[in-house]
Amino acid sequence: MHDPITIVKDMLEENKIELVMLVDDNATDNFISRRIIEITNFAKNVEIKNSGKSALEYLEEHKDNPENLPDFIFLDINMPIVDGFVFLYEFEKFNPYLRNKCKVIILSSSDNKRDIDKIVNNDNVIKFITKPLTENALEEIKVLS
Repeated sequence: MHDPITIVKDMLEENKIELVMLVDDNATDNFISRRIIEITNFAKNVEIKNSGKSALEYLEEHKDNPENLPDFIFLDINMPIVDGFVFLYEFEKFNPYLRNKCKVIILSSSDNKRDIDKIVNNDNVIKFITKPLTENALEEIKVLS
């Protein structure tokens, strides 16, 4: 299995970040995150899903088209119906290729230590970031040291 830090560094060096997905039910947070990603040229495209359910449906629909899969998924924890925990549970059912291609980063305002511990110990999560998304946070993803 490839080291997530090496994969992220390689992707950034080769400018391969085509698509990131924002999964959050808060339109304002999505707007801010999209603008930061655009301003910093972190990724060429941003796909916004306002629920964990719609994000899972997108992944299911595009699971056989790697070029349409996001390189990074910025996932909120607290959302109605399909929250971040349910999303990660369902995400685990996707094939290993998809799970390795789509790196999950938690982007949340939650400060619940139990939630944070539970989420960062998930094998599919490479980083936890506290909202709002910032240029510094994106820089941290770039260097993941």
